[in-house]
Amino acid sequence: MSKKQAGKESGNEAKDAHEIRPGQSIELLKELHILTRDGKLNQDSRRKLKQVYHLYQFIEPLLQEIQNDHPDITLADHGAGKSYLGFILYDLFFKERKDQSRIYGIETRDELVQKSEALAKKLDFPGMTFLNLSVADSITSDLLPKKIDVVTALHACNTATDDAIHFALEKQAKFIVLVPCCQAEVASVLKKNKGKTLAKNALTEIWRHPLHTREFGSQVTNVLRCLQLEAHGYQVNVTELVGWEHSMKNELIIATYKDLPRKRPTERLQEVLQTLGLEEMQSRFFTNESSTTSAEAS
Repeated sequence: MSKKQAGKESGNEAKDAHEIRPGQSIELLKELHILTRDGKLNQDSRRKLKQVYHLYQFIEPLLQEIQNDHPDITLADHGAGKSYLGFILYDLFFKERKDQSRIYGIETRDELVQKSEALAKKLDFPGMTFLNLSVADSITSDLLPKKIDVVTALHACNTATDDAIHFALEKQAKFIVLVPCCQAEVASVLKKNKGKTLAKNALTEIWRHPLHTREFGSQVTNVLRCLQLEAHGYQVNVTELVGWEHSMKNELIIATYKDLPRKRPTERLQEVLQTLGLEEMQSRFFTNESSTTSAEAS
C-alpha cells in the first residue's frame, strides 16, 4: 500500500470513528450491518447511521423525562422485526443503567424473536425481553407489565400501528412514538362508499380518482390517528424523519400524555368520519365517548 493510500485509509478510519458515538457497541453495529465486518462505514451504512441518530434524538429526551420522574423505564417496541430500534436504544441509553429498566420487543415471527434473544445474550444486554406475540395479543398478555412508559411502532404492518395505539392507551403510556404504516384500509372504505357520497358531497372529488384515493386515504388515516390520540388527552406532534427520503413512510408521530381536554378532538374525529363516509371505522378510531356509546348500544 502506498503512503497516499495508507493516509486515505487512516483518514477514513478516523472519520468513521468520529461518526460513531463514544461507548457504542461495535459488535452491535456490525450485527445490524451499520458497520462492515472489518468495522468500517460505507455510503449505505452512513445513511443508516444518520437515520438511527435522527430518530434517537427524538426519543432520548422522552426517556430522560421519564428518568427524572422514576428510575425504572419500560419501553415496548411493536412490530420489532430484528429489534433494530430496541438494540440501538438499549446500547445508547439503557446499557449503562444499573436498574430494572426494560425494553420489550414484540414480534410475530418466531425466528426473528429467537435471533434477537441470541444477540441480546451475546452482547450482554440483560434488560431486553423479546415476545412472540401479535400487537393485539400483547394488549392482554400477562407477559407484559400493566403500565408501559414508552410505546414505539415503526412501520408496523397490517393493523399493527392502530393496535399499538390501543396497546399504549391500555398501558397508560406517557409517550407514543409512531412511524405509521398500512393506511390501505381507510382507502378501501373510501373507495367502497365513493358512489354514495359523490353526488351529494363535492369533497368526494378529492379522492374520486384511484391514485388520489390511495394518497388521500393515507393522509386521512394519520389525521384520524392524531385526532384519536388527542381525544384521549395526548398532545401530538407530527414531523418528518430526515434521511428517510427513500421511503414515503417517513412521517413521525410523537404523542405525549398531558391529560388535555378531550371534547373538541372527539367531536372533530366524529365529524371527519361522518363527512368522509367512514362511520364504519369508528371502532378502529375509538374514543372514550365512542366506547361508551358502543357499550350502551349493546
